[in-house]
Amino acid sequence: MTYQSTFKRYEIKYLLTTSEKSAVLQAMEPYMQLDSYGRTTIRNIYFDTDTYRLIRRSLEKPAYKEKLRIRSYQAASSYDPVFVELKKKYKSVVYKRRLTLPESQARDSFHYGLPLPVNSQIADEIEYFRSYYKSLHPTVFLSYEREAFYSLDGGDFRVTFDENILYRAYDFSFAGKVYGTPLLKNGQTLMEVKTAGGLPLWMSHTLNRLRVYRTSFSKYGLAYQHMMTDKNSRRILHVC
Repeated sequence: MTYQSTFKRYEIKYLLTTSEKSAVLQAMEPYMQLDSYGRTTIRNIYFDTDTYRLIRRSLEKPAYKEKLRIRSYQAASSYDPVFVELKKKYKSVVYKRRLTLPESQARDSFHYGLPLPVNSQIADEIEYFRSYYKSLHPTVFLSYEREAFYSLDGGDFRVTFDENILYRAYDFSFAGKVYGTPLLKNGQTLMEVKTAGGLPLWMSHTLNRLRVYRTSFSKYGLAYQHMMTDKNSRRILHVC
């Protein structure tokens, strides 16, 4: 199977209640369809430095930011495909470059500091990223359940709904169970609109009617903030 390896688009995020999600889904019916995977559980391992340089920089909301992760769309064993993704954002435009590798090859490359077993421009970019930041290692495991919809008119407009977003700072395995600390409140859904252009009029009208407004939401960023809050709380309790 071939997978798309490069993306350039806007990714606009909204936090929805249960009723708002239902209303958006109803408005989408004539225009969009759930993809063939249905509801999937996505697993991600994010990499950062010992000082969390990448996510701290990202939370400052600079014009340019970048991150590196490995993603799987299933519980992955050694021979299952995973995606090594270099994601950059410049002035609201998201650029994503990714390689597809068997899980064991991606794991060994990052665990032992081995070069990626691929000769390509994307592999060179990822290797440069790794050499530039040097001390990259797994920092957060993030999982969530996703429903992804594509446009019936053949355009690039996509909408995803993420729920049950969980994080943990240990057990970085794609083969294990999905568990962790939740990032969303009960009944909340993170909707992402992905497009190379603007929103279709029907979507704009729907969001205006519901008074749903875009939000800044970084899964890894929020997980990092939770981790730092928890660490500070434990430090205070220890001192007391």
